[in-house]
Amino acid sequence: MAATSVLVVGGGIAGTAAALGLHKAGFDVTVLEAHHDAAEDLGAFLTLASNGMRALAELDATDAVTAIGFPLTSLRLLDSQGSEAVRAPLGEADDPALRFRCLRRGELNSALQAETVRRGIPVRHGTRLVSVTDGPEGVTVHLADGSSAVADLLIGADGLNSTVRRQIFGRAPQPRYAGQRVFYGYVHDAPVTDTTGTITMVRGSESAFGFAVSPQRETYWFARIGGEPLPTDGPAYRTAADRRDELLALLRKDSTPAADIVAACADRIMVTNATEMPLGTAWHTGRVLLVGDAAHAASPATGQGASMALEDAVVLAKCLRDAPDPHSAFTLYEQYRRPRTEHNISVSGGISRGTHTPSRDASAGPGARRPDDELIRQLAWDVPLSAEADATG
Repeated sequence: MAATSVLVVGGGIAGTAAALGLHKAGFDVTVLEAHHDAAEDLGAFLTLASNGMRALAELDATDAVTAIGFPLTSLRLLDSQGSEAVRAPLGEADDPALRFRCLRRGELNSALQAETVRRGIPVRHGTRLVSVTDGPEGVTVHLADGSSAVADLLIGADGLNSTVRRQIFGRAPQPRYAGQRVFYGYVHDAPVTDTTGTITMVRGSESAFGFAVSPQRETYWFARIGGEPLPTDGPAYRTAADRRDELLALLRKDSTPAADIVAACADRIMVTNATEMPLGTAWHTGRVLLVGDAAHAASPATGQGASMALEDAVVLAKCLRDAPDPHSAFTLYEQYRRPRTEHNISVSGGISRGTHTPSRDASAGPGARRPDDELIRQLAWDVPLSAEADATG
């Protein structure tokens, strides 16, 4: 009997991880990616938390990711005067495979795509989705080049502005501004004394700032500030000088390393709107399911976007593996994933809007502490989800 065929729309982090999980579970998977390469968002970086690294381990993809970026084992928190308020271990620092990892988004995307191809999973670049037809015998995707593809199931992993979501849910709630703009940059030989392996979070009077130093002495930094959103149809970049001036006016109000780091940044600086999906939006219908940012994008304040997408991949594969049919699998998947991902949306959005202040020992957001036993069981590949339901129900 032929394996169930699955089309994954989107070759980013969520899509490639979903493909790895589904392939491991025995499904016939093809990834459709609109871009011609994996170099999207090279200007931004991210941190994978221990929960994300745990999901990667269950996908047998740890080595592909630990070959890039660098580990983070401790958290330092500074107040607006530059005084250290907290220094603590970060996540599951004792296990090298589960340590937080800081890396460029584009490099992570490339590594996961390469691992997908290495396992024999087709990744079709330059295949832009136009429309979706969900029928009783299968789901058909129509592509911009005039071709089409048919499969038993369709996974929409095409990000914040998901075409799959628009196609299957029409005028359903769309992403909204979460109250902050987010800047990213890199500095070689920045004027900081931090050792590699530490992420420093700065609670400024009018900004949130964070930075980590790589083994090559490159400082990765971000800043989050309130204000009106950037035009959605405008460029993602201005000149570096424009961006530095905008940030420095706020950062120099405080006595922290932030202003000196940004002032030393001579390259392009990326800026985006912090954006989130409203709570309660639909995730699946018929043979189609949304994962990752397409389903539950959150403001980056908790730093959990990529890690949540990796968790999605493992739980989805297990649901489809263990449930008796796709409808039951999608329902089960939502039962497991919605409470956790929507909690992250609420907490992260509250931080971005200033209506929620993270506790002193959770400044890096969910994942800064050890995952709870329930999550560990959900991600454990060899633990059937029926056993997990019995353990939690």
